[in-house]
Amino acid sequence: MKTGFIGLGNMATAMISGIIKEGIVEPEEILGSSRTKESLKKAVDAFGIRGLENNTRVAEEADILILAVKPQMYEKVIKEIRQSLKDSGIIVSIAPGKTIEWLKKALGDEKSERKIVRCMPNTPAMVGEGCTGVSFSENMTEDERKLVLKVLGSFGKAMEVPESLMDVVVGVSGSSPAYVFLFIEAMADAAVADGMPRKQAYEFAAQAVYGSAKMVLETGMHPGQLKDMVCSPGGTTIEAVRVLEEKGLRSGIIEAQRACVKKSKEM
Repeated sequence: MKTGFIGLGNMATAMISGIIKEGIVEPEEILGSSRTKESLKKAVDAFGIRGLENNTRVAEEADILILAVKPQMYEKVIKEIRQSLKDSGIIVSIAPGKTIEWLKKALGDEKSERKIVRCMPNTPAMVGEGCTGVSFSENMTEDERKLVLKVLGSFGKAMEVPESLMDVVVGVSGSSPAYVFLFIEAMADAAVADGMPRKQAYEFAAQAVYGSAKMVLETGMHPGQLKDMVCSPGGTTIEAVRVLEEKGLRSGIIEAQRACVKKSKEM
């Protein structure tokens, strides 16, 4: 199964790393092209994939073709490759705002015969802990869906969602690592202000976030219950929570995430 990547940036290379590590596809069966020779050479040297000189060559050979370029480049890239795609090939988009319907029209697929996957991975894929929302065009078989989920699950979790929720996935997963990094940075800044060396402050803050997330996933308990377990009556934690509520942490996150979803819908 030849798997092609058009675009070899951070997200593409994170995906390639997971695919190879899990043995889903052999390196020599992965094809890639890039806008710059530097990115192409870097990916070839790092993973042993086949680097091709242009997007058309990748499109001609790939059974699964992953479009890993910026959203603003989609129209140009699709126009370039649409006559070269395999009839039986599967097209995977990772761009926010580009619907399956939009992709079909851009591909000139008036009869809706092209098999299209719309997904939204996130940057923790770089460490094998990604979370990817996935939507399929209606003409894909159950085996094809399972295959794509296996590929996308090689660098974290891959979960099927209705396409109507894909913009929500952008807000809660695709963009949310940035919110978490901001939170970790703020926690570390506070620790530094109270005298802790910065490197140690980042380690404490990051491990606390990592462990807390793991508790939510592994215990199955409601986050509110887990919060209450830490908040002793009259203690330090409830005092911190009181200030966070006073400063609007919860509403700030909600409004920021909804703004993210709105922007995704407009792209």
